[in-house]
Amino acid sequence: MNVMQGHKDSVSVSPQAKTELIQILSFLDDFSDELEDTIDLFAPNPYFRMTLHLIRGHFEAKIVTPTSLIAASRVPYATANRRLKEMVEEGLIEQRPRTSSGKSFSLHPSEALLDQWVQLSGRIRRLGEAQFATEETRETKDYFFGGSYMAAQSIPPLQVLGEPIKAAGGVRVLVHGDPTFMVMDTLKRQFEHVIGTQINQRAFSIDRLREEAMRNAQRKSSRYDIIAVDLPWIGGFAENGVLMPLDEAMDIARLDPADFHTAGWKAAHWGGRCYGVPAQTTPELLFYRKDLFAEAGIEPPTTTRQLLKAAEIFHDPRRDRYGIAWNAARGTALGHTVLMTMADFGQPIIDLPRIAGGFETDDLAERAYHATIDTEAGLHAAEFLMDLMRFSPPDILSMSWYERVRPYAAGRIAMAYGYTLLAPYFELDESSPACGNTGYLPHPAGPDASPVAPVGGYIMGIPANLPKERVRAAVEALIVFTSPEAQKLFVQNGSRTNPRYSVGADPEVRRTSDIFEAIDTMSWRDELQFWPRPPVPEICDIIQICGEEFHDMLRGIVSPRDALRQAQARADAVIQKNGPK
Repeated sequence: MNVMQGHKDSVSVSPQAKTELIQILSFLDDFSDELEDTIDLFAPNPYFRMTLHLIRGHFEAKIVTPTSLIAASRVPYATANRRLKEMVEEGLIEQRPRTSSGKSFSLHPSEALLDQWVQLSGRIRRLGEAQFATEETRETKDYFFGGSYMAAQSIPPLQVLGEPIKAAGGVRVLVHGDPTFMVMDTLKRQFEHVIGTQINQRAFSIDRLREEAMRNAQRKSSRYDIIAVDLPWIGGFAENGVLMPLDEAMDIARLDPADFHTAGWKAAHWGGRCYGVPAQTTPELLFYRKDLFAEAGIEPPTTTRQLLKAAEIFHDPRRDRYGIAWNAARGTALGHTVLMTMADFGQPIIDLPRIAGGFETDDLAERAYHATIDTEAGLHAAEFLMDLMRFSPPDILSMSWYERVRPYAAGRIAMAYGYTLLAPYFELDESSPACGNTGYLPHPAGPDASPVAPVGGYIMGIPANLPKERVRAAVEALIVFTSPEAQKLFVQNGSRTNPRYSVGADPEVRRTSDIFEAIDTMSWRDELQFWPRPPVPEICDIIQICGEEFHDMLRGIVSPRDALRQAQARADAVIQKNGPK
């Protein structure tokens, strides 16, 4: 779908903070009017008046030109022009060309000016509170807008590019229609303001996204400059020439690779080369109702046995209350559950070499692997899924990505497996019983296995058939969309995914949700792993196979052993058909 065009708010602050920043601007503007109108000797301060106009234009994503800025100064043209040049020379104002000739340009506050302004605004707010606050307002003064920007680990506001991106027709992006990418859609005007050109975004469901990406690869020239790619697709897309290796288009160091969660960054590689930038790192976790567990006097589950016991305690179908929800719809949805459940019992879906903390995936491009489904661990996983059925809602066999979280958000279910990107369905809904009452855990582990938080999410990559004249624009847009500043902006507007350590450590990000601290803790404990869904070229077929055979098992058509045997045979045939490189 094409999203609206135009300009909007362009600084990476939350809606509440943005409102208060503009309130301070309005207050200072009105206060200056009062001073200048009341005392004849008070003359307008051109630096201050131009700064007010420039900052407001930045927050509201409105184009500021030299003419409009000089007009806002309220002093004679020659005086204002000199003051404007001084502010440019001092590095407070940045100029960005609006035409190819460079004769016309827009004006933007520099990072230094924005930094100084946020600090000034914070001081003004605190001074006002100290002088005029009542006891009631003092009780709530811990939060003040802009406060997080003064913390040591704070990420600065998103800055406009010094040179606008040049791409005929604007930057064209293909994404998945999930909450995080829809936040990007909502913020489109802000990003257009930042990169200086139009953004055209199309969003599809996961299966249609893959079909469109593959169809696009067959075209002579790509219709998209950037495409979102689900992590398990990396190997197949790399092998089939769908994606361009990023080292052919840019200096990878510009992305600051060390800032990405290790599992997410490794998942973006195939055959030792990087094929995209993590845009979402969203592990699948166990969501559980902290208040219900506290009332029942039981600890959150860390093992599969404890999970089943807790699900049994909370399961009460007569009151329309159920123990747990999960992906059990036939095909892709259940197939993912099968792979992740096998990981809960310590086994990947293909025979990966075991290493400290998990399994090795660096040599997958050599294609020396086979399926490992019909095994003892596979049987334990299958039996566990059969046990889960006993404490699941009656429509569990048609539940997929969103259906499993909606009843959890409604308070009908005590626990749910879900990606963090789905957390906004209850975290941002104050009417949800789960809002403020949800805890986050890695998957509880089976006997002799360790807890794992299987990493999902998307990278953003550049199509291999993108015309050369558009590659530079795609690179610059890609860097902006995946930057810490952009990722923080996504979080502040409702996203619950984050691929970067720096964003998870940001104080304002931490205040939005407990989920970010939980994910960072899992990452440091080496529980974030992407080996449960290894990105081999055959993975989509294997997921589909497991989703079909295990669905028949859950419906009682075949036994667990028969489901394992049939899934193994079909997966072996797919891998054998592809053969070694």
